[in-house]
Amino acid sequence: MSSKRRWVLVALIALASVAAGCARPAGKPQGPQGASAVSLNGAGASFPYPLYSKWFSDYAKANPGVQISYQSIGSGGGIQQLKARTVDFGASDAPLSDKEAKSMPAPVVHIPTVAGAVAVAYNVPELKQPLKLDGPALAGIYAGEITRWEDPKLAALNPTEKLPDTAITVVHRSDGSGTSYLFASYLAAVSTGWASKVGAGKSVKWPAGIGAKGNEGVTGVVKQTPGAIGYVELAYATQNHLSVAVLKDGAGAFVAPTVSSTTAAAAGAAAAVQKDVRASLINSPAAGAYPIAGFTYLLVYREQSDRKKAEALARFLLWAMTEGQQQAAPLLYAPLPPAVVKMNEAAIHGLTSQGTPALPER
Repeated sequence: MSSKRRWVLVALIALASVAAGCARPAGKPQGPQGASAVSLNGAGASFPYPLYSKWFSDYAKANPGVQISYQSIGSGGGIQQLKARTVDFGASDAPLSDKEAKSMPAPVVHIPTVAGAVAVAYNVPELKQPLKLDGPALAGIYAGEITRWEDPKLAALNPTEKLPDTAITVVHRSDGSGTSYLFASYLAAVSTGWASKVGAGKSVKWPAGIGAKGNEGVTGVVKQTPGAIGYVELAYATQNHLSVAVLKDGAGAFVAPTVSSTTAAAAGAAAAVQKDVRASLINSPAAGAYPIAGFTYLLVYREQSDRKKAEALARFLLWAMTEGQQQAAPLLYAPLPPAVVKMNEAAIHGLTSQGTPALPER
């Protein structure tokens, strides 16, 4: 074969390869209905981050055409980013108030994803048994009225323990936080003094202590500071081997933060949630219910501007209500009661884009 013919043959092979590559984008991730890849962006609560990070990773593996990124910046930040429309969904442990909902640029749908417990973690190596606390004592600590571990009020709750003569380092969130909302809501429910002087909210004026950012930050400070006490989502306390207090419920029993005690709180509020998805689980009267528990929510606009993203988001949310719920308990979150799952599924099918359902079929 002459060199000229060889050059022509090589050129033809190269052109054929390029044409084939253009005609068949083999391996290109596909999104809903065979469309090109879809990227969804979210931001908000650190409370459910251990679970959400697994959800988003597992969902992307099963659905390579959909990639979900998430910033764990606190509930307040997630709500603000959703309001500014810089994310496709927000995440918050504190539901929108009526005033906040009206301030959003369009109607927002609350999707409870799981329930979680806010654990009271502490670093007191001298204790042999879990610390026992009631509402007034915990409020007294966070109000700066109980400042040492040997305080008589704490000693009375823990008669078999020799509490150390150590200063209490109070740790709270420095950022707008749904975890703070749940914790402060509990203190307001059990202490009239706290309710009148501090109140509840994603951000409050803490009377005492030092601030740390995120559940991660509070966990780190408590772990590194002997004598410290702080409030964190249960998974953070467990993964970091922190001691957690048992809290006195309304019936006088001491209840530990566990999946089962969180489930009891969620189940006890199921009827109220069906009337208003924002119903509180705080200080539930249900037997065996841990008193500082709450749903965590994904917040999405009912009307989505981008159809491909709308369908991808709706399909992920339906997955979270089924396969995703099976992953909750191993990470110390309580799966949703069936009635709440059914309510969520109806809300997800109610999402729209360009005036038509986000999901083309039901």
